[in-house]
Amino acid sequence: MKRFILIVLHIGILYLFSMLGTWLKEILNLSVPGSVIGMLLLFVLLMTNIIKVEWVEAGAQFFVSNLVFFFIPATVGIIDYFDLFKGKGILLILIALISTILVMTTSGLTSQFLAKNKEGVKE
Repeated sequence: MKRFILIVLHIGILYLFSMLGTWLKEILNLSVPGSVIGMLLLFVLLMTNIIKVEWVEAGAQFFVSNLVFFFIPATVGIIDYFDLFKGKGILLILIALISTILVMTTSGLTSQFLAKNKEGVKE
């Protein structure tokens, strides 16, 4: 139960950064999505040690562990745009597959690189 509460608190902190980014987007009239601004702000605060990794680690790990579930609504949402796939459907599917493979490969290599560097650094 304690772990569950910790994860909820960490997700709450991550959500606050997303909301802060959205607020900054509206105030400054930026074209960048608010969630991206919030995550960049979180990144800067983590890199400067103003916010400790331990404050968001369990919530972030939960999101990463369950990442596949966040793509299900987007995938199912494609059904609403079936007319879009009629004429150039094969081309769109090919583009989606290639871009997915590129993203998965890049993410995997980046994760492995970061994991190796983390293992090499002893605190």
